[in-house]
Amino acid sequence: MNLSSWFRRSVSGNSKNCKNSDQPQPTEQEETDEFLGVTQQLIDYVKSFTLDTFKNFPIQDSGSIETQTSSNVRMDLSDWQQRHAVLVLSKVKELSQIRFKLCPRHLKEEKFWRIYFMLVKIHVSEYELHAIQRTKLKSLAMTNEKTSDTGAYEVEMAERNQAASLTPLTP
Repeated sequence: MNLSSWFRRSVSGNSKNCKNSDQPQPTEQEETDEFLGVTQQLIDYVKSFTLDTFKNFPIQDSGSIETQTSSNVRMDLSDWQQRHAVLVLSKVKELSQIRFKLCPRHLKEEKFWRIYFMLVKIHVSEYELHAIQRTKLKSLAMTNEKTSDTGAYEVEMAERNQAASLTPLTP
């Protein structure tokens, strides 16, 4: 390749990179919000909730033991749901105010979150499914990594033991 063709390729490659950099890249916070399903569409939908939305929702109480985390979100939620709940409470003050007015006087915390996730199911089920799949893939990758590391270690030890047995003993 001659110098002029190399220069043309590098210049055209840089111009392509410049075009891509003009488009705004999502921030880490936006990626987290997207991962947890807190989109603008969900926020707008949740802002439409009222006290009556929760009070009049047809759901039966279940007599389970109440446990809470330090962030004051229910322990009976999955990890993804807990993170989603904390994020949505911080982004949608209207939901936070409704929760404050309802819990624990009118609704138990558990019932509030069950109703919430039933109401937003159509908006967040895809994100929750992706999170579950990602968790499973990570655990499989970690399992595979552990078994391959162990296998390599066992092979290395076997080779070392074989080499040690072949070396002559000196008196």
